[in-house]
Amino acid sequence: MPIAPSRSELIDHLVRTRIAGNVATPRENNLEHYRRLALGDRHYWFGLEFGERWTDEQDVLAVMAERCGVSDDVEHRAGQDTIDPELTVAALERAAAFLRKAAEGRRRVLFATGHPGGLLDVHRMTADALRAAGCEILSVPGGLRADDGAVHQVAGVAVYERGATLWHTHSPAPMAAILDGLAACGLPLPDLVVADHGWAGCAAQRGIDAVGYADCNDPALFLAEAEGTLQVAVPLDDHVLDPRFYEPMTAYLLDAAGLQ
Repeated sequence: MPIAPSRSELIDHLVRTRIAGNVATPRENNLEHYRRLALGDRHYWFGLEFGERWTDEQDVLAVMAERCGVSDDVEHRAGQDTIDPELTVAALERAAAFLRKAAEGRRRVLFATGHPGGLLDVHRMTADALRAAGCEILSVPGGLRADDGAVHQVAGVAVYERGATLWHTHSPAPMAAILDGLAACGLPLPDLVVADHGWAGCAAQRGIDAVGYADCNDPALFLAEAEGTLQVAVPLDDHVLDPRFYEPMTAYLLDAAGLQ
């Protein structure tokens, strides 16, 4: 784990590595996902229940501009889009407050990722730090199935496996399988979930405190944060060229939480 950067150093790093700033996700992809969510496509709801509250894609865009930093120009339909690195760092600091609270209370925490190629180590290092602080990092029950695959744990982080491969998934079904499995075994649910995609959305929808990482083409978690269902949505490109690029960000998070 590198030494935690200063705030300004982290912002420079986020922009340089395109975790934030001018990100790789194109504007047209962002807008298509906002439209699909507004049309009620559950694939883009990440296990959350929005009812009829977000049926106008311009309302979705307004939230994404405010909480993620994409362009608020409704005429900007294609090309480069952005994530505001200041918003990324501010969200990391809000997330750190929940990690600090969990550490102080030695609470039960569950980690999960639908982006094992990008964010697995972010979650693993955070889980290791909380475990060292006395938290219980929950183990998932054995034999769980979801979406024709299996739910496993790698280094304390729940992941979705199919065909002997860890899969990228937006689905809330793997998290639902974990929470239902814990209840079926008479085991306590987590006090906090740190995750992404549908893993975070499902936990938040069930009333569990949840912190989620989310890309600029994944509006559901930002809407859930705006509604108060999700505690924190951290905006970032969730699969950059080299997953080691996330290490300074993780160091900053853990330092802000008093876990380094």
